[in-house]
Amino acid sequence: MPITIYGIKNCDSMKKARAWLDKQGVQYVFHDYKTAGIERERLERWSKKVGWEALLNRAGTTFRKLPDKDKQPIDATKAVKLMLAQPSVIKRPVLDAGSGTLLVGFKPESYAEAFKVRD
Repeated sequence: MPITIYGIKNCDSMKKARAWLDKQGVQYVFHDYKTAGIERERLERWSKKVGWEALLNRAGTTFRKLPDKDKQPIDATKAVKLMLAQPSVIKRPVLDAGSGTLLVGFKPESYAEAFKVRD
């Protein structure tokens, strides 16, 4: 199963993550969910694995600009619906490293551990 990194092309965190993967020689597929979208089933699966709270980027500009009625109260169902409608509110990157490994956000030490690399 190929390694897939999900995010938005011009995001700084994405650039850092992709540069790290490239430097380590890790082969991956990039999925830009802003242009290619994201499937409900995938978001629901991710939410069950890491929690919707980890996936929803509340600190980002897109989320902060939402009307208050869309931000509170929020639960798993509403979070998935919001992420489908506004993929920019999904925290970046989401790395599906296969074998059940799903990393949200970029931390070099987490990537090094997942790929058994000395960083």
